[in-house]
Order: sequence, then structure tokens, then C-alpha cells
Amino acid sequence: MWEITEITGESTVKKNPTEVKVYDFKGFLGKASPYGVYDITYNNGWVNVGISHDTAEFAVNSIRRWWYGIGQSLYPDARKIYITADCGGSNGYRVRLWKTELQKLSDEIGREIHVSHFPPGTGKWNKTEHRMFGFISQNRRGKPLTDYVTIISLISNTKTDRGLEIRAVFDDNVYEKGRKISDEEFDKVSIYRYKFHGDWNYKILPHK
Repeated sequence: MWEITEITGESTVKKNPTEVKVYDFKGFLGKASPYGVYDITYNNGWVNVGISHDTAEFAVNSIRRWWYGIGQSLYPDARKIYITADCGGSNGYRVRLWKTELQKLSDEIGREIHVSHFPPGTGKWNKTEHRMFGFISQNRRGKPLTDYVTIISLISNTKTDRGLEIRAVFDDNVYEKGRKISDEEFDKVSIYRYKFHGDWNYKILPHK
């Protein structure tokens, strides 16, 4: 989560950098929750910048927006989508809402969604962090995040010598925190678990 910073004074001279407030109350001016999708094949990224809670619904909607914004045009003949995700957080392997929302997406686009979670303690090998968010952090280093336009611009202008390109979009939807999924709702998820660590490796099948 990124906090929007308030500026107390601004200067264009290098020796007099922009002054910002350091001890503002959390969320006083707003917050931004970036959720990223990194495509290994084309070396491009998609970042959905939300202003609400970082929930499983937000995570899946970020993937949905990637699919309609970039994915389906790059992979028009794809029959399956393969996702690698961290073990915890909004897309954690224990989160029922994550799987329930993936079921909705699978039904919507008519494709299987395969998921593999990084085992606990191995998230440092997540290519989204290394090949995308690492460069985003470098690009925004030392630059105050004064508003959402600035955040979107900094992310979208992140590029590398190896051809990385990133598209950032603004998500003003409100995502409810603490939403629970009942046993009855979860039983409707058409999930197939692989024999090797089925909790971490599974696929969601569209309802026919």
C-alpha cells in the first residue's frame, strides 16, 4: 500500500528538493493499493491501482481487467490461464474468497484457471516482484506521491533496457473488507487439486 504525501513546499532547484510532511496520520490524504500482473512471455506488466481494501475480490478483478485490457488480445486462442501467486495475502491459498472469485472469472471468460502458489518463505522468487515492481520502485524513488495521476504516471513510465513495458490503470471500486464465504458458497467452486501439494496447485474449471 502506498500513502499519498502532502507537500509543504516545492522547488525546482536540485539543491532544494521538494519538502514533504513525514508524520501525517495514515490515510489522511488517501492510499493506493497496486496489484500487478506480469507476463513472462512478452515482458510486460499490468498494474491495477485501487483506492479501497486489498481483498481477494480486488485481486481477481485486477486479473480480470488485465485479461480484457491486454490478455485476450495477446492470447486469443488460449484455453487456459496459468497464475503463480504468493502463499498469503489477498491471493493466499487458504482464502476462500480468492477461489470463489476465480470461479466467477472462469465462468465469465469460459477458460480454466490454473494456480500455483509459492510455498511459504519462497515469495522472494516471485518474478512479479523482481521483474516489475523492483523497477517500479527504482523509478519512483525520491519522488513524492502527491496524487493518483502521479502514481499512475510513474508506474506507466517505468521501462528497462530489456524492453519491459507497464500499463497502469485506476480502480475506484469499493471492495468490502472481511467478506466471508459460507460452506454452501464454497462447495459451488469447481476445483481440481493436483496430487502434488493440492492446496498450492489446483485449477478452477468453468461451469458448463
